[in-house]
Amino acid sequence: MIASLAAELGPWTWWIIGLVFLALEIMVPGVFLLWVGLAALAIGAVSFALWDFAAWSWQIQLLLFAILSVVFAIIGRRISSSNAESDQPMLNRRVEGLVGRTATLEEPIINGNGRIRLDDTTWIVQGPDLPAGTRVRIVAAQAGGLSVEAS
Repeated sequence: MIASLAAELGPWTWWIIGLVFLALEIMVPGVFLLWVGLAALAIGAVSFALWDFAAWSWQIQLLLFAILSVVFAIIGRRISSSNAESDQPMLNRRVEGLVGRTATLEEPIINGNGRIRLDDTTWIVQGPDLPAGTRVRIVAAQAGGLSVEAS
């Protein structure tokens, strides 16, 4: 049934498949189905010219579709990663963005551990023993907290 429908629709089959993939990309964004959809549209465009040739079998079409999908995905990845510069490089790396800031110790650093308040958050800090109220500068961000030194 599907084979007869594809034979009836001819090259339009690829256009329909491509548009379905593009519609799926809109519903489930991830920028992968876009490249698969464009590959199907490209095979559909070539099919208009080559549909009546015996060499343009469904096996060749599927093989070229698979190859084009991979090629388009690689090209798309290169295009999207080349403009990865951001005006806010620390936007999703909050802890790393704190390095260089100064704060006042809320709790003293005793045995290497204390607390500071930055904006609306209390942070665990490591550093030399210092009394509460001392101004400190954040020098490094670690998984266990922030490293500070007296400023």
